[in-house]
Amino acid sequence: MENIKQLVEDRREAMVAMRREFHRHPELSFEEKWTADIIEARLKEAGLDDVRPGVGGHGVLGTLEGGKPGRTIMVRADIDGLPIDEQNSANYVSQNRGVMHACGHDGHITIALMLASIFAQNRAELPGTIKFAFQPAEELGGGAKPMLDAGIMSGPEVDAVVGLHLWNNLPAGQIGVCNGPIFAGADTIEIIVKGKGGHGALPHQTVDALLVGAEIVVALQTIISREILPGQPAVVSVGSFHSGTASNIINSEAKMALSIRSTTAQAREYLIERVQNIATNIAKAMRAEVEFNIKPGIPPVVNDPVIADAVRLAGRAAIGTANVQEVVTTTVSDDMSYFLQAKPGCYFLVGSANVSGGETFPHHHPRFDLDEKCLVPGVEVLGRSVLELGQK
Repeated sequence: MENIKQLVEDRREAMVAMRREFHRHPELSFEEKWTADIIEARLKEAGLDDVRPGVGGHGVLGTLEGGKPGRTIMVRADIDGLPIDEQNSANYVSQNRGVMHACGHDGHITIALMLASIFAQNRAELPGTIKFAFQPAEELGGGAKPMLDAGIMSGPEVDAVVGLHLWNNLPAGQIGVCNGPIFAGADTIEIIVKGKGGHGALPHQTVDALLVGAEIVVALQTIISREILPGQPAVVSVGSFHSGTASNIINSEAKMALSIRSTTAQAREYLIERVQNIATNIAKAMRAEVEFNIKPGIPPVVNDPVIADAVRLAGRAAIGTANVQEVVTTTVSDDMSYFLQAKPGCYFLVGSANVSGGETFPHHHPRFDLDEKCLVPGVEVLGRSVLELGQK
């Protein structure tokens, strides 16, 4: 498919229109029925050999048999939106109040659907088999495992997985790749501080759970700054802290919720242990007690070096060597990790920012938007990666 660049370029306007239609109709995790129905219809219209809706919830799986022998490659794209009230003023803003595509998933759907259409129209030149997995509920980390449990890696057996994430930390026209972890794993810890309540004017009769909790919050910041090797990706963030009902009441309980981000099993174990040790001992020193609720999250997204090299090669052919960037691990998370645990693969970043156009707001921001110029290189690099991997 030497003409893949032109095939993608010819569909530029259609991609922009498609992306905007998905952007107008975002749906929350586990509620992506309209989105899944449109994906199913588009895959059938493109002429894929098999289209399966309702895979692990609102997941959709499309399979395309190429005209040449080769391997089976899976393309994964996530499809859900976020509970955010959009603040943009473009003519394609969300029509679903309080829900927004604020992480680029509308672009991911568009890129994967357009690639499926291009490949289907040129199947005689396509090596092997391509599976397109449209995954729900990525934002809650609950959509990947049900799709995998439904058997999407078999019949035929998948050899490698590729996927991309549009990324407003890179300018449109560039991609980012790395070997090993590209996204961190994520766990949640809830801490409940148990003290003794009483009158705000008589603090000596109480054990102030709010004060104990505040000391714990401050002390937890030393884990990353003083116990983790500088440069090693790791995060301990207290995102929620609740205590008290009135100014003259010392509360007996404080609750906080932490996000723990790590890239190795050893780091994860250490961070969770140290959070518990610090909270327990501070509470004990201040005459309080603590309880923990540890909620295991998702593992890190770890790229296979061989498959990452195939993506680099595809990127150089599509957009030039200077636009293929080596990136460091970022501490956001993504349940693409389960796909890459099941099979070797690569998750890469496609730049979607444009400073002059204003598309620089971070992911999960109510004014997040994409420079839609990212769609063409996204399709071409992903397509060339699949073709390269399918021939091996």
